Amino acid sequence: MMRRSGAPLALGLAALALAGCGGGNYSWGWYVVSPFDARGTTNLQFLLQGAGFTVAVALSAITISVLAGLLVALPALSANRFLRGANRLYVELFRSVPMLVMVLWVYYGMPVLLDVRVGVFAAGVIALALCDSAFEAEIFRAGIQSIDHGQHEAADALGLGYIDKMRYVILPQAIRRVLPPLGNQFVYMLKASSLLSVIGLTELTRRANELVVTEYRPLEIYTFLVLEYLVLILVASWLVRRLERRMAASDRLRAAKA
Repeated sequence: MMRRSGAPLALGLAALALAGCGGGNYSWGWYVVSPFDARGTTNLQFLLQGAGFTVAVALSAITISVLAGLLVALPALSANRFLRGANRLYVELFRSVPMLVMVLWVYYGMPVLLDVRVGVFAAGVIALALCDSAFEAEIFRAGIQSIDHGQHEAADALGLGYIDKMRYVILPQAIRRVLPPLGNQFVYMLKASSLLSVIGLTELTRRANELVVTEYRPLEIYTFLVLEYLVLILVASWLVRRLERRMAASDRLRAAKA
């Protein structure tokens, strides 16, 4: 599946690059990102060093947001209207705030309001996790509600408490169903990490911006930036699909043994 979808995209980018190089009056300067040029090699190393921060931010933020989203989703399933109201307030609040605004507010607001100084990495992770946790909560809520009511009744008949029922019966099934949207959220988080360039985190986009200032070749540098994100997203998508296939194979094996 990945080869079928990735090949046309790669061909399209190649065709676009060739068309751009062949027409117009623009004088291309691919030497700035060429691995065959000493200057380009140095620039490539500088740009690629930002990948570590991009992946680290995405992994940290998605981990926190998944855990927070699960905790926020559980009150939405409660019969207590105050708990449901607290869930709805949280979801609507953080789902309504743009991520860039949240990044700026956390970075500049927390030291003033809470007297807590945070670095750019921590501020970025907190901001992205807060915004994404609202979406994760809705994903988990929908996944848990999709489980057949008979599973709840069977767990109750076995005498399982609420925590054990969720841990051993409901959540394992729900996680399998919500894995694709969780994977999509991780891909989205990789792209959203570019917003942290505005507060100075030297991830991929920040490094590209800094190199543009020194090289004055924005089109070539930002084209390479597009390719960097493309590779990251394709790899992340492939890993998610592979995990889905392994879980599906495990389910089939378990069903066959049963």
